[in-house]
Formats: sequence, C-alpha cells, structure tokens
Amino acid sequence: MQIGVAPTSKAVYNPRNHNRVPRMTTLARKLNLVDYFALGFGVMVGTAWLVVMGDLLERGGPLGAMLGITFGALTLLPIGYVYGQLVKAIPDAGGEVAYTALFFPKSVSFLTGWLMLLSYFLTCPFEAVAAGKIAAYIFPSMDSVEMYRLEGRPIYLGHVILALTITVLLTWLNYRGIQASARFLKWTTFTFLGCVVIFAAAGFGHGSLSNFRPMFAHAPLISIFLVWQITPWLLSGFESVGKGAEEASPDFQGKNFSVAILMTIIVGLLFFWVVIAGVAYAAPWQSLANEKFSTAIAFERALHARWIVDLIMGAAFIALLKAFNGNVVASSRMLYSMGRRNLLDHRLGRVHAINQTPSVAVISVGVATAIAVLLGEALLVPVLEVGAVGCAIGWMATCASYFCMKPSFLGRAAAIFGVLLTSAMILAKVMPFVPGHFSRPEWIAMAIYGFLGYLLWTRRHEIPGTRRQ
Repeated sequence: MQIGVAPTSKAVYNPRNHNRVPRMTTLARKLNLVDYFALGFGVMVGTAWLVVMGDLLERGGPLGAMLGITFGALTLLPIGYVYGQLVKAIPDAGGEVAYTALFFPKSVSFLTGWLMLLSYFLTCPFEAVAAGKIAAYIFPSMDSVEMYRLEGRPIYLGHVILALTITVLLTWLNYRGIQASARFLKWTTFTFLGCVVIFAAAGFGHGSLSNFRPMFAHAPLISIFLVWQITPWLLSGFESVGKGAEEASPDFQGKNFSVAILMTIIVGLLFFWVVIAGVAYAAPWQSLANEKFSTAIAFERALHARWIVDLIMGAAFIALLKAFNGNVVASSRMLYSMGRRNLLDHRLGRVHAINQTPSVAVISVGVATAIAVLLGEALLVPVLEVGAVGCAIGWMATCASYFCMKPSFLGRAAAIFGVLLTSAMILAKVMPFVPGHFSRPEWIAMAIYGFLGYLLWTRRHEIPGTRRQ
C-alpha cells in the first residue's frame, strides 16, 4: 500500500448476500486539531494523578517518578511518530485493527483490536467508580447506604447512582453526535488544565524543598524502572487520536494528526511533572503512602486550608468526566470498526442516519460500563493491569504493521524501536522474576477476557435469518 493514499471507501457486512459491499463512510466530519488534542489528552489523563499518586511516589520517590515518566514519554515519541504516519495514510476509526489487517491474518487483527478495546473501555467504569469516591470525600453521607461487598470492599448505593447517572448522560451525549462530544471534551480539558495551574501555583507558594528527600524510593535505577513500568497506563491515550480519523473536518490536513499526538505526549508529561513536584514540595512524600487522595492531602497540609482540597477534588471530577467521555469515543469507534469488518457482531458497524454516530457501538459501551460499575473497584483494578499490557500489544502490532509498509529509514528505525520497547513492556509484566509482574488476579482477569473474546469471535457470523458463513 502506498503511504499517504487513504482508502476511499469502507467495507461493511451485508447480511442479505453475505458479501462485503463498499460504502462511503457516513460518520460526521467535524473534528479539528484542538478537538484531536482534547481527545488524546482526555483519554490520557483521568484521575490516576489523584488516586495513585501515593503509589507512584512509593515506586520511585519524587525524582525517580519524574525521571521514570520522562524516560517513558521520550521512549514513546517514536511510537507516536509511527501512529502519526499511519493515521495520515490510513484514516480509519479502527486504528490498530485497520493497520494489522493489511499485513496479518484476520485473527491477529481481531486480537489486537480486542486488547486495545479493553485498555479504552476499562477507563469508563473505573472513572465512574472514582466519581463516587471523589464525591463521598466532599459529601460523606454518600457512604451511608451499603448495598453489598465484593472482595471485602463495600459498594454504596450513592456511588452506584452517581456512576450510572454519569454513564447514561455521557452515553446519550455521544449518541447525539461527535460535535457535542468534542465540545464537551474541549470544555473539560481546558477547565481542568486551568484548575491545575491554580492549585499548583498556590502549592508552590508553600511547602519546602526538604520534603523531596529522599529523592528516590529505592536504588535510582530500580526507582526509575518501577515508574517506567506503568508508563503505558499513565501516558496511553495519544494513539486514540486515530480513532477519530474518519471524523476529521474536510479542511483538516493529515500532517496535523502527528501534531495532535505530539502535543498530547508533551502536555501529558508536563502535567505529571507539575503534579509530582507539587505534591512532593507540599508535604513529605513518605507520609502520603496510606492516604486515599494523597494529592489533595499534600496540598491541604501545605496551605492549611479546605478550599484547596475542594478545588483539587473539583478538578479531579472534571478530569474523570473528560477521561470517561474520551474513552467512550475511542472504545465505541473501535467496536464500530470491528463490527464493520465482521470481527465482532456486524450490527456494531451501524451508523445512525441522522446523528452520524456509531449508535449501536456507543450504546454497547454504555451498557457494558453500567454492568462493570456494579463490580466495584476491587474487581476492576486487576483488569486495569491487563489493559496496560493490551495497550502495549496494540502499539507493538502497529509498529510491526508500519515496518511492513516499507517506509523511509527513519520510519523503519522508529518501528523497530517501537517493537523492541513494547516487547520489553510486555515482558516486564509477565515475567515472574521482574518487580511489578502480574499476580494471580491479573492472570485470571486475562483468561476471562480472552475467553470472552473467543466466544464473540466464534459466534460473530451467527446472524438471525442466515446460515453460518
């Protein structure tokens, strides 16, 4: 395939004659450069900076965490370059599914898409559950009615109601159209960044540099490695720019896909620098290890004021809405593309005639999120680790596909580097002698998700009124 030449049509499944019939893409073309940045950053930054900051500092210490994330971001730039070139050449909502379909068997395309889907989709129920925790921190009465317990952790009625309400609203927003969803993403992204600037500036006016000591939680290299290990989870999202490739406005220039991806990685890195440095400067980082929301606690101790906590929690709530919405967009486009290619049920590939959205895929994401919310945080966290590995596998398959396209020397070098890097990321999670490797819950979660994928793969041709292909 010639790089830079985009497909002119998409193949959709026709249940009447079992053939694949070309039809022009009917998704609405509304997105511009700022929209794509908001999508990438929206998927990348949710509530991890609030929820897992204590764990991040335990892994690396202040300097170890900053160096680990910096090293991770720099090593992701070649992968970002590969994605920028591929999105320009193949503007397909399926992203990794479309890239691998050019050079690998259909089963490889399905496996890649199925794993990438997990990394996007899981953020939706995770952020929905986080909404209840954040709201309950400000309004403790939300913890008054316990419904049941899973893995020893309570599931509260107030949390579930809030999570389901957000799920319904964001599903409806995305059902209505990409333009409304993009506006919401831009508003939440820039409001959130504004809040970060305010609380970071307030925090740096207090605290002490002595709170940074010790700079590393372990030996320097181990500290950096332990933080680098979770970089795919913290900085994944830049590749989601490609999920909206079919919805670019008619005057959008293909080279700006690369600009949006680069902006997402750089702004994401700067954001984590500011938050890590701000937290470590505000309070001794070792004292934050067992705190539920260590970021908010650190600034409260520095300023001795409640308003900074309310601001940080408000920013976190905006961030979770942003991340939730961005991942609804990314996961629904992935489902849509897989349905269109008959990798999953073909009905997922339907486009709403008026709203010009993948309506069935959007509703499917909403329903699945509502069900997953009922599982609570205890059962979602192990699956998140699997999602991080799934993301690394998707990046590796993308780099391998780009290498097969025989690009320039720079492109081949970036692709090879990407394959080697993602291989290391995957091995770091599955090899039992590596710190931070998969434990039993993660392997169980991977087996269950793999079995579910197998069932959907084998049943994808069973369409009412037709015989199996």
